[in-house]
Amino acid sequence: MNLYSIENPSFLKGKSDEELKELAQDIREFLIQSCSETGGHIGANLGVVELSIALHKYFDSPSDKFLFDVGHQAYIHKILTGRISEFDTLRQYKGLCGFPKMRESEHDVWEAGHSSTSLSAAMGMAKARDIQGGAHHIVPVIGDGALTGGMALEALNHIGSDRTNMTIILNDNEMSIAPNVGAMHNMLGRMRTNTQYNRVKHDVEDFINRLPQVGSKLRDMADRIKDSMKYLVVNGIFFEELGIKYIGPVDGHDFEDLAQAIKSSKDYDGPVVVHVITKKGKGYHPAEADKLGKWHGLGPYKIDTGEVLGSKTTPSWSEFMSNTILEYAKEDRSIVALTPAMPVGSKLTKFQNELPDQFFDVGIAEQHALTMAGGMAASGMRPYLAIYSTFLQRGYDQLLHDVDRQNLNVLIGIDRSGLVGADGETHQGVFDISFISPLPNIVLMMPKDEVEASQMIDLSLRHEGPAAIRYPRGNVKGLDIGEQREPLKLGEWEEVVAGDDMAIISFGPTLDLAIDASAALKKGGVDARVINARFIKPLDEKMLLGLGASSMPLVTVEESMLAGGLGSMIASFMADHHFTNPLKRIGIDGEYVEHGDVNKLLEDLGISTANIILQSKTLMEQTDEKEIKN
Repeated sequence: MNLYSIENPSFLKGKSDEELKELAQDIREFLIQSCSETGGHIGANLGVVELSIALHKYFDSPSDKFLFDVGHQAYIHKILTGRISEFDTLRQYKGLCGFPKMRESEHDVWEAGHSSTSLSAAMGMAKARDIQGGAHHIVPVIGDGALTGGMALEALNHIGSDRTNMTIILNDNEMSIAPNVGAMHNMLGRMRTNTQYNRVKHDVEDFINRLPQVGSKLRDMADRIKDSMKYLVVNGIFFEELGIKYIGPVDGHDFEDLAQAIKSSKDYDGPVVVHVITKKGKGYHPAEADKLGKWHGLGPYKIDTGEVLGSKTTPSWSEFMSNTILEYAKEDRSIVALTPAMPVGSKLTKFQNELPDQFFDVGIAEQHALTMAGGMAASGMRPYLAIYSTFLQRGYDQLLHDVDRQNLNVLIGIDRSGLVGADGETHQGVFDISFISPLPNIVLMMPKDEVEASQMIDLSLRHEGPAAIRYPRGNVKGLDIGEQREPLKLGEWEEVVAGDDMAIISFGPTLDLAIDASAALKKGGVDARVINARFIKPLDEKMLLGLGASSMPLVTVEESMLAGGLGSMIASFMADHHFTNPLKRIGIDGEYVEHGDVNKLLEDLGISTANIILQSKTLMEQTDEKEIKN
């Protein structure tokens, strides 16, 4: 079939199963080819081709509402709703988003990028439908990994108790990003392998329905027999005990099975979960054989071999941080590592393999991860929690209430700090400084390179109280960190370029932009000092007092939100001490940053060498004019 002729899903209504199989094959071939050029979440999407086609055939989008949990598995949904011509721009600057996006299509009714939100949103939409007198279907699609998230379980509890009408599609591929862990995963495994339950249950129900009406006691006994049967067949039917009808397991790659299950769910009055078994990466051997999660999301690759293109020669920041912690943990059993379902992304698999007793993957459970780390610290351990900046947002109360308030020795590695590029606004790591900066006890740092990162780890593992080290997506510089490292002094900044006319203050990756700007300004006669504000919190008050006394103009540069950021903290410090230094803050000013090449995004935001130069010159000119007037 010519996939480029698809405008909306209505063409599926009259298709036979054979025609749907051909369509599925065409879509798989397209995705493998297209994602080899753009990169993307290829594994997750190859696993839901038949499921996505079946959903669009037997439901009526956009009248019926699909909510894709996390959203990275919505590529087929986008193809079936007429967006295939944009796939050459997938996850690129100003191109097609890798997640559902309401502005792209009326078929995208809920935006997501984080896990476990679909059921709560579906409950809200279902209640709105009922109040408004609607009759359309609400269909959240959630993976077995996302079901381990506490928010999903909270929603299931409410949905079941309220008997709210919706069809929940449980896409069970035994993976989230990495292999799933935990009791919920194990329970689904038992259900996944048991094909008898629905057949036996149906037979028992049919038997009871044929019983003569011979008195309430016999009838009640029969009902109890029916309820007991599920425990004889499967060890605990979790969903039905919650009040949610269970259909499954269903072969997620068989159109006949899918049709029967979806039709049954539509006929049922009340909440239904359709347990669909799929194979992540199906149809492409490198993705299908992946057991670790490397093919969850990746860049361009060679189709014939699966080799990922553009490999770096130096370790990633995630790898460097995790392996450095590992070396400490080998010498000190009190040091342990935790991750909320990201052992591959945060490069903790080596730690996991070498020190399995000191490693904990808690699943998609950021709140639990933080409080568990706090509990370990309260018992004399030194936990290291590796967590993406965007996911740390999900555990804010635990960070504040359980870790910082009790001043516990928890070290947090804030992975993917700053812009992350292709995953877009749901994943940009630009808010953590703003929500961490008010916390009284925690130390917040960001290194300029791996040598400084090593010094920060040294300091953090000696420090009494919580500490966090931010580090970006990407790779380290390849410097020799050496055996003997000069220890850092808590809260002490570093002057990396001398200058008497003004000062540019930055940290992390943007420090290089400041250094380049200073060199260019010097050629124009402006002597710009560059300060490495490696301790975002606490501030280097001694250095700031000196800057304030000098009255020199200040420019702050950060790849994060201005509100609550380093520049705002410096501005508050200066105002509190009655200094009048002219100050310009460069950063992200009150907007969500969409997907695209990081360098292009930074340019758009004005976080660039050129804009630092421009703002510095403007500030100097304004200062000179003010001095002339005075």
